[in-house]
Amino acid sequence: MNFSATFRGNLFPLSQCTLCCDLRFQSRLEPSGGFWQKRCRRSGFKLIQNRRSCGKREIAGRVTEPQTESDSSSGEEKEAHKNGETQSFVDSSEQTSPQSVDAEQVNKFTDEINGQSESVDGIEISSGSPLPGVKQPQQLDEAIKIPKERIEILKNQVFGFDTFFVTSQDPYEGGVLFKGNLRGQAAKSYEKILKRMKDKFGDEYKLFLLINPEDDKPVAVVVPRMTLQPETTAVPEWFAAGAFGLVTVFTLLLRNVPALQSNLLSTFDNLNLLKDGLPGALVTALILGIHELGHFLVAKNCGVKLGVPYFVPSWQIGSFGAITRIRNIVSNREDLLKVAAAGPLAGFSLGLVLLFLGFIIPPSDGIGVIIDASIFHESFLAGSIAKLLLGDVLKEGTSISVNPLVLWAWAGLLINGINSIPAGELDGGRISLAIWGRKASSRFTGASIVLLGLSSLFNDVAFYWVVLIFFLQRGPIAPVSEEVTDPDDKYVALGVTVLVLGLLVCLPYPFPFTDEVLTNF
Repeated sequence: MNFSATFRGNLFPLSQCTLCCDLRFQSRLEPSGGFWQKRCRRSGFKLIQNRRSCGKREIAGRVTEPQTESDSSSGEEKEAHKNGETQSFVDSSEQTSPQSVDAEQVNKFTDEINGQSESVDGIEISSGSPLPGVKQPQQLDEAIKIPKERIEILKNQVFGFDTFFVTSQDPYEGGVLFKGNLRGQAAKSYEKILKRMKDKFGDEYKLFLLINPEDDKPVAVVVPRMTLQPETTAVPEWFAAGAFGLVTVFTLLLRNVPALQSNLLSTFDNLNLLKDGLPGALVTALILGIHELGHFLVAKNCGVKLGVPYFVPSWQIGSFGAITRIRNIVSNREDLLKVAAAGPLAGFSLGLVLLFLGFIIPPSDGIGVIIDASIFHESFLAGSIAKLLLGDVLKEGTSISVNPLVLWAWAGLLINGINSIPAGELDGGRISLAIWGRKASSRFTGASIVLLGLSSLFNDVAFYWVVLIFFLQRGPIAPVSEEVTDPDDKYVALGVTVLVLGLLVCLPYPFPFTDEVLTNF
């Protein structure tokens, strides 16, 4: 946004000579590395010495605009401009313009233009929060914002050569973003800075140590805790979660009753048939419950607060799993990795055990479920286990009898697998951010949505997952307090294991089950 205006005002005494000062103000808003920053500069300062002055120096602030014939100006001024001279006035009583400003009014005028309380040459001032996924109030009370004197204390006394040497600062919203050089290990420096900040200001402010996506260098962010508002919903959390849970119970029962799936409208006339789907619904619900229990147990150990899980119903597989919000700020990427990976690891573990048992234990009625062998081509993991345990019984184009536990456990594995996709705020998305950082996580999210979109052309489950991720789980993931330090290798291995298992569950089994197919081909 370019702004130009004209004003003439009273002269400002400076020293022994008269100066004419031409001020131009320019402001522009531009994105920088994911942060919206407002760059404010003062430019075009011209100090022109008037040698006709005697005894003192004064400054006149003037920005020109097109003048009309009726514009009032003295004949002396017009004559001076014709001769190419610069005219300045020694005494303020010689001014003919009725408008007058002083130095404070000029500064106030500049601040109103720039929309900031402070603007110096070369400083980049952020007009939006660099904290992704954190809800900021639209209007901040001046009493909430960090005062300038406290920013100086933060810069000179809280941060330092031994932790984070500040080279520049960008005020934004109610806080401040410090750029500089990180000293030593990030985790230890963070703890030192945090301790000093608490000693100075208590728990009034929140400290973040993040990676600037513009140059991949560490930045420190300090914000008032009052600005970190938790998300609220119009409907009470427990009520909404309970409603979703009841619908999910219905879809889990319905999925295991094939007679009702063919005609959904007949379900309400044959509710007694839903009891036939109870065993399958219990097995799948058990895997989902273990998944959520894994999250909550590890979260409690790491000091992470989780919201009530919202189970998402699905006509195809009974449920899409649960959406569980993190209600506080996680300390570091390692804790985020532990919490995100705990659920899928628990769900995969139980699901694999039940799947193996389903292949090994014969059906209780001796018949079980008759399925086409080609169904195992839909999952690389299920197809590999079926080939390993069934051997030559598994043939292309033939029907086989299996324990229904196989299908129930497979459904639970599929739900865990889809939740392990590295996209958005899914467990896989949180895992990818914790292991590789925010920039890599955003790339994984984009690639995953594209692949799911292509898969949705052939699979309606993939289509619903694209919709779910895009509208409910797209992110961004809220920042952790210290995002610079990488997790320990053993937790990275667990996270990669979850991502690989999810991939094996969702990818098809491409190989033929028998050598006869290869021979005929």
